[in-house]
Amino acid sequence: MAGSAAQRHPLFAPLVILGGLIFGFGLAYSHMARPEVVLDFLQFEDFGLVFVMFGGAAVTGVTYFLAPRLLGRAVLSGDDFERRLKPFDRNVLVGGAIFGVGWGLSGICPGAAYASVGIGNVTILWAIAGMFIGAYAQGVFRSRSPSDEAAPTSAD
Repeated sequence: MAGSAAQRHPLFAPLVILGGLIFGFGLAYSHMARPEVVLDFLQFEDFGLVFVMFGGAAVTGVTYFLAPRLLGRAVLSGDDFERRLKPFDRNVLVGGAIFGVGWGLSGICPGAAYASVGIGNVTILWAIAGMFIGAYAQGVFRSRSPSDEAAPTSAD
């Protein structure tokens, strides 16, 4: 496989870390790493999150549109640019609903939770622990499921 970890470009990991630093800085700078700001958004009191999400979606959309046309292949991994279509099924609906309840209760999503630790919000570690426990429980549940959906596919 062209994109296997053994064949990745030597700058792959440093650039992933740099991307994470930029992402975290952006979340902290826009105050989206503060649960109270996110909860204000969810209560229709502060719409700043809409602009932050739109900015991220705009940059991502332009990149996903232009990169395959200009580069052909991913520069650092060598992988082809391709769409990974996943079915919109019951698991997506139920998982999205559960995620939404957790987001509404904690006021934070996974990416912002890590950025929140970076700005000194150590109490968010409880929410991060909950995310890990929830993900682990889902993995245990799925591994015990007799359906064919339990086995990961190449698109996972």
